[in-house]
Amino acid sequence: MTVIAALPFLPDAVIFDMDGLMIDSERVSLACWNEAARASGLPLDESFFLRMVGLGDRDCRALLQQQGLSEGTIETLVDTCHALYDARTQHGLPLRPGIMELLELLKAHAVPCAVATSTRQPRANRKLAAAGLLPYFDAVVAGNDVERPKPAPDIYLLAARRLGQDPQRCLALEDSPAGTRAALAAGMTVIQVPDLVDPDEAQRALGHRIVGSLLDAHALLVPLLR
Repeated sequence: MTVIAALPFLPDAVIFDMDGLMIDSERVSLACWNEAARASGLPLDESFFLRMVGLGDRDCRALLQQQGLSEGTIETLVDTCHALYDARTQHGLPLRPGIMELLELLKAHAVPCAVATSTRQPRANRKLAAAGLLPYFDAVVAGNDVERPKPAPDIYLLAARRLGQDPQRCLALEDSPAGTRAALAAGMTVIQVPDLVDPDEAQRALGHRIVGSLLDAHALLVPLLR
């Protein structure tokens, strides 16, 4: 059994990714991409779309361009995927295990919280509201709030700034490789909770904490909040 190192300090704020970390949405997103590709007759499989996990819209489009797709084909694919996704998620999505326990713990101890998501507004707020999570957050930073998306640190730096906190005193929670790199580049302490994409050797070499669920992250915080 792997022993996870204790957190070095009680964070002044906690910043959460959204999709795949708090909301169990990545599987739906993956299914919508696959269905949209089939509808357009494109030879793109699940392994390709997994490369998009955690990336912003611009980087996802860049990956599609690398496949030799025209701008018109990309627009059709993206629009079809978004329409499928919105139809399937309008009534909310399941939550990832442990998220409510963790948010309630932080709320009880008045720890400021923010969201840093690659999802653009207004979709980000809509998803958080449908999941019942929006009231737990003091700020929501979306993909269209920054010029450079994850894995650049901009979105995490902006989230800390909106909370009025030093990034080096913040804890970031992420599931994806790109998001983890973004939070580490911002100087934050990071706990990664992988979902669809397991950390490879290079990711593990970054030295951050990798846990099996948000319940494990909860357990790391409890001793600091007593």
